[in-house]
Amino acid sequence: MVLTKEYRICMPLTVEEYQVGQLYMIARHSHEQTDSGEGVEVVENVACEDPEHGKGQYTEKRIHLSSRLPYWIQSFIPKLFYVTEKAWNYYPFTITEYTCSFIPKFSISIKTKYENNNGSTENCLNLDPVSLNERLIEFVDIAYDEVNPKHYKEEEDVRYFQSKKTGRGPLVEGWREAVTPIMCSYKMVQVSFEVWGLQTKAEDLIQRSIREILLLGHRQAFAWIDEWYGMTLEDVRIYEKQMQHETNTKVVGNGDPDVTALKDENAVHSGSDTIKPASTSSTPTAHTPTTPNTPCTPKSKSWFSWS
Repeated sequence: MVLTKEYRICMPLTVEEYQVGQLYMIARHSHEQTDSGEGVEVVENVACEDPEHGKGQYTEKRIHLSSRLPYWIQSFIPKLFYVTEKAWNYYPFTITEYTCSFIPKFSISIKTKYENNNGSTENCLNLDPVSLNERLIEFVDIAYDEVNPKHYKEEEDVRYFQSKKTGRGPLVEGWREAVTPIMCSYKMVQVSFEVWGLQTKAEDLIQRSIREILLLGHRQAFAWIDEWYGMTLEDVRIYEKQMQHETNTKVVGNGDPDVTALKDENAVHSGSDTIKPASTSSTPTAHTPTTPNTPCTPKSKSWFSWS
């Protein structure tokens, strides 16, 4: 049985503000967590369109992270492998899928929707009765859930942080019932790891890792608010493109600017660019990524774009 959880993460932001803050956080965090030869490689970034969800943006990334895995997993995988991330962004609704280059029966499928409330919508993602019965709901509190000590930074502790630009924070006990503005990210996450003898342990580990990533990423998005607040989508796209170039340099070229420059040039000619909002993009005739028909059902670390 596939392990299914619905995470609800509230933020002291509006849905519109969160779109900018999330893009900034992902770009900066990916850059900070990327080492030479490991990190996020952007393979494709093009406009897409769906009959139900309208225009959006499709991105494909390779997440190189062999040395970041627990030792018990490293013991049976090749040193060089990657996780493929495919994402369809129809903000405020997104679909994200992950597969592994080494383990064909591994997959993560995520549906996300953002609403301006404190997590009170019972069926935000319009799940069918069977899925509603199977899901486990977990609230992720960016202020009072415990962060792994190795990731803790005092300046990112939102129990004490106050934004100079907005005056928001610190977040005191019960903040989700009292703070305005407030929005919630609803994430239905399904993990499948069909490897005999490892399935239960691996699926539980992956869900716990996802929860930790969500907690850390959303804490940072708010703690960094003074750096991105006031940016337009165009501004954050420029920043994202800069970070994308630098992280690709580390991952693909291993620090060799000539190698990465060639890859970036090829990416531009193939239609890849920084993430754009749906309203400013048209679908290229040469490539139209298809939205998965059942995004929450599998088809067969902290760099993930759905944070």
